[in-house]
Amino acid sequence: MKKLLLIALLYSTAAFAQEKLNQTQKFSITGQVVKESVITIDSIMQYKVQDIGEMNVTNHLGEFKHKDDKLKGVLLKDILSHTIFKTTSPKLLSTFYFVCQGNDGYKVVYSWNELYNTEVGNHVFVLTEKNGIKADKMPESLQMSSAADFKTGRRYLHNLDKIIVKQAE
Repeated sequence: MKKLLLIALLYSTAAFAQEKLNQTQKFSITGQVVKESVITIDSIMQYKVQDIGEMNVTNHLGEFKHKDDKLKGVLLKDILSHTIFKTTSPKLLSTFYFVCQGNDGYKVVYSWNELYNTEVGNHVFVLTEKNGIKADKMPESLQMSSAADFKTGRRYLHNLDKIIVKQAE
């Protein structure tokens, strides 16, 4: 009985610890790139910050969860503009994809074509401000959103920690 109680206590402690999110102030770009890089909140502000407006955040069923307003951000493809991908031909860029990961392990994926060859790429942002609060003051700083998605909550990422550039085989 004591053993079961100890196991239950350990699991509940681990679950509680996972709920606390550590604010991120930077993220790395790694993987199939010529040179890995680290992007900080300060360096993000060197890019063009766009007014996004407001966004209804919905779950996987399209049900309303909450509304964010006064959104501002920098396009992900602008941040990636200095990244040189490890490829021998531009044709191979169609096989690249980006795994964006929060520090809690949550991941969202974008393909190279989706970011650079569709309208979606014009709506994938790293947020610099939300609800009038600047990114460095947000408890879930360095958030990402894909405002063109139908179910916006699926790719709404908190505490961006890294972007891993991968290539499909």
